[in-house]
Amino acid sequence: MGQPLRGRLRPARAGPRPAFLRRRAAGREPRRAGRHRRRILRRPQPGRAGIPAARSRHRLWRGQFGGALRPASATAPRPGHAGGRGRGASGRPARPPQLRARDPASGPRPGLGRAQRRHPRRIRPDRRDGMTRMVQLAETPFRHLGTDGLTEMRVGDECFLRVSAEAIRRLTVAAFGDVSHLLRPGHLAQLCAILDDPEASQNDRYVALELIKNAVIAAGREFPSCQDTGTAIVTGKKGQNLLVRGDLHQALSDGIRDTWASRNLRFSQMAPLTMYEEKNTGTNLPAQIDIEAVGGDALELLFMAKGGGSANKTFLFQQTRRLLEPERLLAFFDERIRTLGTTACPPYHLAIVIGGLSAEQCLKTVKLASARELDGLPTTGSPDGRAFRDLELEGQILGLTRAMGLGAQFGGKYFCHDVRVIRLPRHGGSLPVGMGVSCSADRQIRGRIDRDGLWLEALERDPARFLPEGGTGGAAPARIDLDQPMDAICAALSQLTVGTPVLMSGTMIVARDLVHAELARLMREGKPLPGYLRDHPVYYAGPARTPQGHASGSFGPTTAARMDPYVPELQAQGASRVMIAKGNRAPEVVASCKRHGGFYLGSVGGAAAVLGRDVIKSVEVLDFAEFGMEAVWRIRVEDFPAFVVTDDKGNDFFTRKPDLTAPG
Repeated sequence: MGQPLRGRLRPARAGPRPAFLRRRAAGREPRRAGRHRRRILRRPQPGRAGIPAARSRHRLWRGQFGGALRPASATAPRPGHAGGRGRGASGRPARPPQLRARDPASGPRPGLGRAQRRHPRRIRPDRRDGMTRMVQLAETPFRHLGTDGLTEMRVGDECFLRVSAEAIRRLTVAAFGDVSHLLRPGHLAQLCAILDDPEASQNDRYVALELIKNAVIAAGREFPSCQDTGTAIVTGKKGQNLLVRGDLHQALSDGIRDTWASRNLRFSQMAPLTMYEEKNTGTNLPAQIDIEAVGGDALELLFMAKGGGSANKTFLFQQTRRLLEPERLLAFFDERIRTLGTTACPPYHLAIVIGGLSAEQCLKTVKLASARELDGLPTTGSPDGRAFRDLELEGQILGLTRAMGLGAQFGGKYFCHDVRVIRLPRHGGSLPVGMGVSCSADRQIRGRIDRDGLWLEALERDPARFLPEGGTGGAAPARIDLDQPMDAICAALSQLTVGTPVLMSGTMIVARDLVHAELARLMREGKPLPGYLRDHPVYYAGPARTPQGHASGSFGPTTAARMDPYVPELQAQGASRVMIAKGNRAPEVVASCKRHGGFYLGSVGGAAAVLGRDVIKSVEVLDFAEFGMEAVWRIRVEDFPAFVVTDDKGNDFFTRKPDLTAPG
């Protein structure tokens, strides 16, 4: 059987090669059928040939959907391979270059180029968790998590990599631990670019700065970047010559359960007890796990934490061939993209897929494209129906989003960071069109297990380097005292125009979906509403768990639109006159505010860690404690930032699109 790594080992090129490999290179030792051979795995060393050969991130999705998503270069054999998927000329699995016998006269080993071997890209290590060695694989930086739990085994002519369930669990814990608090450096660089763009609105800059501040706080690993810590999603490819000692799905689920149990994250999964009754699972399980079997001896994984706001902005439109005309297609997307609104916390990474052999293929491609996993697709089609990116259409649609005026939540240019448009083959009688987003939380991370160990994408651990000098300027916000009577609060807000920034201090009531459903039941039964709904503003939110030594956990706003059906009846009874949440409201809410003298204030979506650490000073359960994080909470806030979005005169930001200024 396999033998685990132990002791300090030399890099693969250091010292003489094993005798049996020298004999095999000279043709004096044939492979023996049925013989088991043990081999100690070598620890890769940065800057030496032990670093695995550069791999395109898109090899992970090679052959997805029957070859539709095969990159242009995927059909060519890799260096050192005679052809086929991961197999040599003999039909046996081709071993990594650093483990194959080599003729000294054959030149350098395949793999990284000379400059990359000598000077690999180094990433700042995170010494808090002991992971201090990082290397660059292709365009994605990875950090090495060791080789514990990996062994190599040979059965006849077949070589297998055996992986323990504990190693997979450990990789999963590290992945979801990182992605709950850290962001990709490219995403942060895009936020920083908003601050430097003279065409960005003052509000664009304000939101971008708040999101970078939020990333700095979240990187401390106490407050998650978003209070909706999401559904755990794992998708990937498992090589047929990689054997898991145990249940792969169970190992991934165990890692997810352990991550949510040990960190200040929120349990979001609801188990149906009957068709109409539900209960929180208390573990954030089940997870969505989708693993495909492929050739080779590696396990490639993409870990995603997908919150409800961005997941709800995934759409499928069943269209016809007539849509495939330039002017008609652009008009279609101009209309549909506007319906995204700001409820999923822009700026977005927008993904659009045109075509697909089925509806599910179309939407799965949307999800992968929103994570930038398909960026390496070719840019032209082919007679055999390969998938491709349309870069010209991406630029045209990005221009549409910047002309819409929605901006980064409250007006401006940056409704989207970027756009991905992918064209897929389709059935002649069907044209599925998919659209989805990755929000400002942008939580995805790549992992890999191969003969060199466990690898995890290196996310940005020092987001403070993206902070600018000074603030963003802008008009001074209006200050609102929330501890005065509700009539006085409304009178103060009535003096402000739509788009005015405000800073609020005092008491708020927190209530969201389950509470509003219960309030609707009370009104149907003719029972009185609780007095706190008339006395205080209502904040639509639900907290993550509170870190030790702090008053609150991450506590950002949830989507306002889900509470829209309840507002007219509540305001008719004098409740919910001032509401705080994120995103746009339905026309009936705007009409109700005009009729009953109400207001809706928009909070910055995606800045939950800032609110939890710096703004919310106390939190206590007030009612419906059995609802868990969806209970009614009473919180005290200091300088809670928001914008007047809907006023008591029938004005609404999302229909008027005023020129907004942000708090200085």
